Amino acid sequence: MKILLEALYVFYILVPMDRSQFDHLRAYGVVYNSLRAGSKAEWILNYRGGSFLLEDADVTRELLKITGVSYEEIPEEEVVAIKEQTKEKNMESIILENPPKIGVYAPPYYEPWDDPVIMVLEYAQIPYTRIYDEEILGGKLQEFDWVHLHHEDFTGQFGKFYANYGNTEWYKKQVEFKQVLARKLGFSNVVTLERAVAKRLYEYVSSGKYLFAMCSAPITLDISLASEGVDIADVPFDGTPFDPLASNKLDYSKTFAFKDFRVFSQYYIYEHSDVDMTLEVAQWGEDSYFLLREFSAKVDVIPGILTQNHTRVIKEFLGQDTGFRRSKLKGDIVILGDLPNTEYVKYIYGELGKGFFSFLGGHDPEDYQHFVGDPPTDVAKYKNSPGYRLILNNILLPSAQKKRLKT
Repeated sequence: MKILLEALYVFYILVPMDRSQFDHLRAYGVVYNSLRAGSKAEWILNYRGGSFLLEDADVTRELLKITGVSYEEIPEEEVVAIKEQTKEKNMESIILENPPKIGVYAPPYYEPWDDPVIMVLEYAQIPYTRIYDEEILGGKLQEFDWVHLHHEDFTGQFGKFYANYGNTEWYKKQVEFKQVLARKLGFSNVVTLERAVAKRLYEYVSSGKYLFAMCSAPITLDISLASEGVDIADVPFDGTPFDPLASNKLDYSKTFAFKDFRVFSQYYIYEHSDVDMTLEVAQWGEDSYFLLREFSAKVDVIPGILTQNHTRVIKEFLGQDTGFRRSKLKGDIVILGDLPNTEYVKYIYGELGKGFFSFLGGHDPEDYQHFVGDPPTDVAKYKNSPGYRLILNNILLPSAQKKRLKT
């Protein structure tokens, strides 16, 4: 009789994303790979930390078994009750469709541990393709729904590492690699190559795609775009002195997110512009934090997706560019995470043309101060990391039903 009664029930798989979840990070992989296999999935925003509702399929059960991700079997009437709850509270159920094709912008000499997004993708078992300048300039960008940038320096100043690391072998090899690549692709120097790539990325987003960037990539991307026709690079980087009036000649109408910034062109200053707040944030120490904002799940769908988490208080982490100065943000930028009543903003979102972008400051959410040559983070030790969850929220955004993204 029990078997007969169970057969009459339609069951669903609920993947809770509150503090009861054993492995938050691999939960995203289960959802992604269930979608790849053709299973149905929904993301219930603000319900138990942004939980997932999955079709009870063999492939999903196998993925859950392999990964150890926590789940609950729930009957159809409980699903109906949850949906009713979403109508009454600040919650919303978002249908997830095709999994996005993911491109990670990384030079071929980088090891996986150089980029925490690569590390968390591999831990979550989400497939991606590494792309670089040749693929972008060769027209490959449109093959991807989601592209990630990390600590590339799009100004052509090689991370401004010259003063501290100019005589090291690794720095010399990276400079040589990029200079050879620039010549191969028909550019006079690395600065012009980087700007050409930055412009392609801008066009990519405008056409309706999605870009996520961290660390030095967001700020240097906008500096590169704003400084077209202006020499902002010092002698070690392009062989000519920088224009002392460069900051007065920047065109902020060409940027993604930032305005009214001044560039630091001197080669010995380890900072690109006054947008970044690393020096101030570092003074707050390792026990500092930032706060995620809460949005209307029914109205602000994309900000709601990007801020799903099991906590609103997230431990701070530094990077070459740690966060953004509030006064340097364009007026239409949505702040997702910050330290209220200060100039400090950690996480932002914006729309550009038909597409979207989000920028997150800092290098590695589970490595407070990552230095050159430091060992890679063991992501398995941080399977419940709220910082890594922010990255993975971005990865599933392109799967959200398109008609729900703008209300």
